[in-house]
Amino acid sequence: MVKKKSASASQGSTIALNKKARHDYFIGERFEAGLVLEGWEVKSLRAGRLQLRDSYVLIKDGEAWLLGALITPLPAASTHIRPDPMRTRKLLLHRRELDKMIGAVERKGFTLVPLAMYWKRGRAKVEIGLARGKQAHDKRATLKERDWQRQKQRLLKGG
Repeated sequence: MVKKKSASASQGSTIALNKKARHDYFIGERFEAGLVLEGWEVKSLRAGRLQLRDSYVLIKDGEAWLLGALITPLPAASTHIRPDPMRTRKLLLHRRELDKMIGAVERKGFTLVPLAMYWKRGRAKVEIGLARGKQAHDKRATLKERDWQRQKQRLLKGG
């Protein structure tokens, strides 16, 4: 009898989320990109040593680059290399997707923010969002709406 894979194994597992991005930006369209990584980075990602909080995506010379992502090296990293945790990493995207991003960033004033990193078929992928910045009153309105939804759920559950 053949064993079926569980649903969580086939969809991939999340390495890290950027919750601050959802708080600071209105997220529009989302894209999935691959990453160019070194061996020690893959091992660190498998151990969950990633921080996306202050990272962003920059488009330079028609290529997308991930800046500010912190991948902490494992203590047992190889002795013959010097790991750079804040290294600029190249993102792998289709030309159509890159052209769409370039147009939105240059003409419409959007910014590109990494939202999550996860495994998909054994490869690390980054979810990038086209984002527009929130102002302070927008952030307060979002928090107020979230609190109201939470309170409404409590009332429905209790009564």
